[in-house]
Amino acid sequence: MFCSKKEVEALREKYPKGTRIELLSMNDPFTTLVSGDKGTVIRVDDAGQIMMSWDKGSSLSLIPGEDGFKLAPELQNEDDEDMEL
Repeated sequence: MFCSKKEVEALREKYPKGTRIELLSMNDPFTTLVSGDKGTVIRVDDAGQIMMSWDKGSSLSLIPGEDGFKLAPELQNEDDEDMEL
């Protein structure tokens, strides 16, 4: 699944480098990441995947629309929406 240039730019604005993310769900049977794990955004690539540095040491990317995640609670505003499946 690839995003349009407009969608990629919107993701880059919403999730700039350094943004803290909390994982809600991930559709990857081989990952050790679980709901509640937190990480930091490295960048959003040209396909719209959110490249991450997880606190657990993983670097697995998030795929918007496939994985569930939200801004980490300490940074989340009432207007922010979770990115669910």
